[in-house]
Amino acid sequence: MSDTPDTPTVFNDRYELHRKLARGGMADVYLARDLLLDRPVAVKVLFAEHARDELFVERFRREAQAAANLNHPNIVAVYDWGQQFGTYFIVMEYIDGRPLSEIVHTEGPLHPNRAAEITADVAAALAFAHRNGVVHRDVKPGNILITPSGQVKVADFGIAQAITTGDSSVNLTQAGAVMGTATYFSPEQAQGHAVDPRSDLYSLGCVLYEMLTARPPFSGDSPVAIAYKHVQEQPIPPSQINPTVPAPLEAVDMKLLNKDPFLRYASAEDLRTDLRHFLEGRPVAAAGAVAAAGAVAGATMADATTAVPVTNAGAGFAGPPTTAMTYTPPPEKKRTGLYVGILVAVLAVAGLGLFFLANNLSKSTPQVEVPDVTGTNVVDATNTLRNAGFKVTVKNQANDTVPLNEVFQQTPKGNTKADQGSTIEIVVSGGVGDAKVPDVTGRTQAAAESLLKTSGFIPEAIPTPSDTVPSGQVISQSPAANTTATKNSVVQINVSSGVAQVAIPDVAGMTATAASNALGQAGFKVSTTTQASATVPANSVISTNPPAGTQAAKGSNVTLVVSTGPSPTSSSSSTTSTTKP
Repeated sequence: MSDTPDTPTVFNDRYELHRKLARGGMADVYLARDLLLDRPVAVKVLFAEHARDELFVERFRREAQAAANLNHPNIVAVYDWGQQFGTYFIVMEYIDGRPLSEIVHTEGPLHPNRAAEITADVAAALAFAHRNGVVHRDVKPGNILITPSGQVKVADFGIAQAITTGDSSVNLTQAGAVMGTATYFSPEQAQGHAVDPRSDLYSLGCVLYEMLTARPPFSGDSPVAIAYKHVQEQPIPPSQINPTVPAPLEAVDMKLLNKDPFLRYASAEDLRTDLRHFLEGRPVAAAGAVAAAGAVAGATMADATTAVPVTNAGAGFAGPPTTAMTYTPPPEKKRTGLYVGILVAVLAVAGLGLFFLANNLSKSTPQVEVPDVTGTNVVDATNTLRNAGFKVTVKNQANDTVPLNEVFQQTPKGNTKADQGSTIEIVVSGGVGDAKVPDVTGRTQAAAESLLKTSGFIPEAIPTPSDTVPSGQVISQSPAANTTATKNSVVQINVSSGVAQVAIPDVAGMTATAASNALGQAGFKVSTTTQASATVPANSVISTNPPAGTQAAKGSNVTLVVSTGPSPTSSSSSTTSTTKP
């Protein structure tokens, strides 16, 4: 299909399609204009070949019905849906933003706090949907939009399924069970089993993993190969790819990526709570759960593919690890004196041998040149040092001049010699750091801007009318006072421009009473003066002072000039004037 739509270009005489924005699994999405409300909208148009498929049409209708009931600040709103000439469409909120997939592709790994904040907002959207009986089933970076102000919007409940036990949903459940995107499949989806809200949480875990590492947890040559890995393999811990990932956030992600749905978070709301705890520096519930799981699974981690064996192909969930059987030989008769003597001799010889072995090893450890990794991304730096034979420790430190995740210091320094296998410490920029936003409400604009600049922020003044705050003073601010925000970020201040200016309505020709009411409703005080007029009927308005259309402050006075009719002189003159031949 071309970037400009085929006929019809206007749906239901209301939605005018302009250009294609994206192509999905079963529909094209167009930028359009709502001609009735004069606003931009996004219109999803079902592919023509699917419009003849009753199952697809039913799924499309269900999508519209399910999504239209989801009214949440983190969910793209659905305004309308219908069909025309056999073409089915859905009208949605148009979001002027970037998909998360594009952001990760261009920026690389996100700061852990930013990744956690985005995940928390997506979790809020999913929690609302789940409470309303809807599972998204295709959570992925491409369906998460970030607006210029940083707001997170979850889009495209394109294969959402109402959670129901009714017989009418059985066919859709079975036919749609494996729909979605393989890279972000849950193990349940990969095996074609029925899904519930915990499937969305697994997919969100894949998204969080990609935000932290700039790559998904599993990749492969085909969707089938990727789906197999979701079922059978364990993901590499994110910190092994990006050492800046904090342990608590990694624990949250690994809990989300558990093969067993019952070992993930019980709900999206529980996930959001844990993420908020992480952002506030409080302990996360996932840390203990992952540590306990690690203690059980540690013995089998040498073979990542078999660490979580599938014990029941029908159930599709990981079974418990096999318990190792050990054999304890029966005790022999004690020969204490002989054994003690042998033991002392063996230990003496072994100790001497170990001394010489350690001495020789220490002398034989080669010295190799340390690569200079300053100025490179933390992931590249870590890989470079490990490939050179070194261990790596990472330290995060706020830095106003070095880009986020860039190495700006290392010990030992680059291009020096160090023992192969020794540890290199790299210091990575955590970005510009955070600062407390000062309270500038009530200050003059100049004083507020000066204080914000001194505190490390960029002030942005927005003139705002106010009936109560004197002109030039700050009414409000965003972010709020005493909250924490990133240095060099914008703080908006609403500065009073004084009482709102309103155009004086044109009331000429109205009766004095009607004109007075109209001016009062517009916010003006009214006084009246009279004037004789040969052309304006008595008790009708001749003009106003100030004139109609003039901008004036609400509450200011407007004088009505009301006709008393023609004066005797003007009337006689007028009559004489009109009766001349």
